[in-house]
Amino acid sequence: MLNKKKDISFLKNLPGASERLQIFNADLDTPESFEAAIAGCIGVFHVAHPIDFEDKETEEIKAKRAISGILGILKACLESKTVKRVVYTSSAAAVTCNDKGLDVMDESTWSDVDFLRALKPLGASYMITKTLTEKAALEFAEKHGLDLVTIIPTFINGPFVCPRLPGSVRTSMAMILDDKDQYSLPSSVPMVHVDDVASAHIFLLEYPSAKGRYICSRVEITIDKMAEFLSSRYPEYQIPDAHSLKEMKGIKFSGLSSKKLLDTGFKYEHSLEDMYDDAIQCCKQKGFL
Repeated sequence: MLNKKKDISFLKNLPGASERLQIFNADLDTPESFEAAIAGCIGVFHVAHPIDFEDKETEEIKAKRAISGILGILKACLESKTVKRVVYTSSAAAVTCNDKGLDVMDESTWSDVDFLRALKPLGASYMITKTLTEKAALEFAEKHGLDLVTIIPTFINGPFVCPRLPGSVRTSMAMILDDKDQYSLPSSVPMVHVDDVASAHIFLLEYPSAKGRYICSRVEITIDKMAEFLSSRYPEYQIPDAHSLKEMKGIKFSGLSSKKLLDTGFKYEHSLEDMYDDAIQCCKQKGFL
């Protein structure tokens, strides 16, 4: 929950934004602190999730906090008697991490928590907690008759408002930032512009027939095609060539289908070029480039 006027000023320009903006202090550790913010609302966006890739806390503690937080917020939505729909931000991490071997995955696919615990990839606890939290939210909503829609974005690229470099932007920008640990991980990268993710939230809040999960992914590009694209568009950066990339053995992700979202009439507005133009400009402004 945002608690500073400067943090929410951009919301005034979003289509469908409320004419009144109220500011509250709230914390996922104390879900009841959201009650005042939710009271009188007709729609709620849940976009925050604890991130701890360094595993300073156990998976159990992180999962308990995340699930307690979302369930507390959903209970407050029920008790408000005014909330018509909740839009919850999930992640592709709750879909793709399994051993099903599918070429393309859709909203019917879930990450396998036991598979992740056995494999223990980087960020396993995040993937597990995102999966468990989304499932808990959907189960609660079904049990209590609450209208809940979940959005599943892939790597979110483009400009950012936080002072640190977001993990998804760092991975998407790895070749430009010369971060070999990042661009050696995925053999292909599915991406979406941050503005399209924001628009999808608003669209699904207002779309009458929205139901269940929606994958939000604009483009998917292999690591070698990414190198060609970046070298051609941004020749000022030292992008690794095809030969050096052959040594990389990145993880192969299954493709993700946005058909369900596109079938609602939603349209992506931003291209791969927009994602990188905007991300590079933002990184320059914030001193990362």
